[in-house]
Amino acid sequence: MISVNGLSHTIGPAKILDDINLQIAPGGVTALIGPNGAGKSTLLSVVSRQVPAQSGEVSLDGADMKRIDHAALALRMAVVAQDVGVASRLRIRDLVGFGRWPHAKGKPSPKDADIVAQALAQFDLTALADRFLDEVSGGQRQRAFVAMAYAQDTDWLLLDEPLNNLDLRHARRLMSELRNLAQNAGKSILIVLHDLNYAISWADHIIALKDGRVAFAGETQDVMTSRTLSALYETDVSVMAKDGKTFVWHHN
Repeated sequence: MISVNGLSHTIGPAKILDDINLQIAPGGVTALIGPNGAGKSTLLSVVSRQVPAQSGEVSLDGADMKRIDHAALALRMAVVAQDVGVASRLRIRDLVGFGRWPHAKGKPSPKDADIVAQALAQFDLTALADRFLDEVSGGQRQRAFVAMAYAQDTDWLLLDEPLNNLDLRHARRLMSELRNLAQNAGKSILIVLHDLNYAISWADHIIALKDGRVAFAGETQDVMTSRTLSALYETDVSVMAKDGKTFVWHHN
């Protein structure tokens, strides 16, 4: 369980998060949604300890995140941020291999190599494994970073807009894989999404932010309604059902 209590965060004069209080249950896929500037990426960054909490507290299973050793946290939580600065002349296989660092400490075993190979296959990267990052597309790089986090083999996987640059096939495949990891491997996924149809189709839980505060949170089928989404985005949004599936329409 990730618990957030009284969390506020400012950047310069702007208050990005304002007294956030919520609990993120383990297991399943939790989607962070909301308009631009709502604080989604900042919340994920603070929760994952990529950015220190300025006020309030974030805890993991009752332990203050500030007090958890970095090495211990890396065995429990993997993070893919929006902007990850790495050397462009790095092969995809080596990038994915970085995910094994918390386990191997620079001395990879045959087991680590097997997990890297599995991650490459899982995210359709085997054929690209020996290509340099600057030789592949943005979407392929994005999948490589997610594969690296997958190879880290943690209980929690936190992803900031991982569908950026992905085509329809790979976006759907990634969401399906994340849902499979949550349902069948006991992983807990926290993911920032802009596409509401991916959120309503694949997420078990929703946390909606607006103006740095929690607008609503709960199980997807309970909180993703035409009324709540229209108010969240300040535009007409319709939630519809067709052929047994629910989707969001906002192109009126």
